[in-house]
Amino acid sequence: MKSAKNKRTKPGFTKADLAAVSDNPEWTKEDFAKAKTFSGTFPDLAKTIRRRGPQKTPTKQPVSLRLSPDVIEHYKAKGPGWQSQIDDDLRKIANRAKKRKAS
Repeated sequence: MKSAKNKRTKPGFTKADLAAVSDNPEWTKEDFAKAKTFSGTFPDLAKTIRRRGPQKTPTKQPVSLRLSPDVIEHYKAKGPGWQSQIDDDLRKIANRAKKRKAS
């Protein structure tokens, strides 16, 4: 039987785990109310952080797409940028279909 010290109080954490971080208690509503943003606390530093600029046209639209596991495995095996490769391949197919329809 586990000792009371190691009894799990939350999934994945024992009382000993929680005691080890007890100097960092959960925030209360008052703590959240007093909290300041990073830019409010460090305005000069916040100004030096680079932000991503406006997206170049044409912008891509986020979509949710369900693909077969073998298709995902094939593209992931190609390495970084596999989502862009899917986009490129679909664009080529769409352009070919558009050309066939026009002729």
